[in-house]
Amino acid sequence: MTTTATVEARGRTASTRSPGAARGPRRTGRIRRIGLPYLLLLPALLLELLVHLVPMAIGIVMSFKELTQFYIRDWGTAPWSGIDNYRMSVDFNAPVGDALLHSFLVTCGFTLLSVALCWLIGTAAALYMQDTFRGRGLLRALFLVPYALPVYAAVVTWAFMFQHDNGLVNHVLHDQLHLTDEPSFWLIGGNSFVALLTVSVWKGWPFAFLIVMAGLQNIPKDLYEAAALDGAGLWQQIRRITLPSLRPVNQVLVLVLFLWTFNDFNTPYVLFGRAAPQAADLISIHIYQASFVTWNFGTGSAMSVLLLLFLLVVTGAYLALTSRGRRRADA
Repeated sequence: MTTTATVEARGRTASTRSPGAARGPRRTGRIRRIGLPYLLLLPALLLELLVHLVPMAIGIVMSFKELTQFYIRDWGTAPWSGIDNYRMSVDFNAPVGDALLHSFLVTCGFTLLSVALCWLIGTAAALYMQDTFRGRGLLRALFLVPYALPVYAAVVTWAFMFQHDNGLVNHVLHDQLHLTDEPSFWLIGGNSFVALLTVSVWKGWPFAFLIVMAGLQNIPKDLYEAAALDGAGLWQQIRRITLPSLRPVNQVLVLVLFLWTFNDFNTPYVLFGRAAPQAADLISIHIYQASFVTWNFGTGSAMSVLLLLFLLVVTGAYLALTSRGRRRADA
């Protein structure tokens, strides 16, 4: 009987300990489930830190140094200049500040025109593709070709097309259509802005087309049928149904296009080379010339920091205005 009582006592003791013992593996499993997503994100965060944040911090430090070609071998020994690089960059009465201001104004005009045209063409193409017709799939694939092509290959092709003597653009405009008195120079002079804008819109509008077309799929067809029964025409349906329904999509689309276009470096660099014409002197290529052509990395870094601050302010103001408008619409 003693043995039986002992076994029963041990069984009761084990049964009382089992819930606490089971909590340990459960808690460990919960920690693993919660920590696994962060563990999977860790490589991406480390790469983001190495690729973006560390160079950004180094660039900010360089903007406060008198870093010229004499200190390239050991840039840490360059003397501190304080805010002299920033003062030089925003002194619009001096040559450096005046050139930066001109580049900034050119970039603003170029960005506004490019974003507006990309959005307009992309939206029109997306609305056109909503109707069912023969060959729609092929035409949709052709619309996405500029977006799928590598930027370097596409811009090099446009550079050949804009050649003065044997370019396709002058051949069509001057030789075939006789719209110009003589072949135009597209890669130098004032026409360079038009050439740059053409290439930017050509390779940018398919992205707007893709995003708007995806947003149109979420608009119920019943709204258009009800509007048609009430006598609303095509333009009224677009104005009253399509555009208000696409407002959240367009807000994100315009912001992304603005940031991409304002920071675009590949297009002007491949199209014009290291020295862009004055009419197409975007701020990205201007900062590159200030840094890697004149070897004044301190001034170039200060210009980059100013550009970053400008984009942060514009992005913050844009998000604040759009969120306020969204709250008013919801109310």
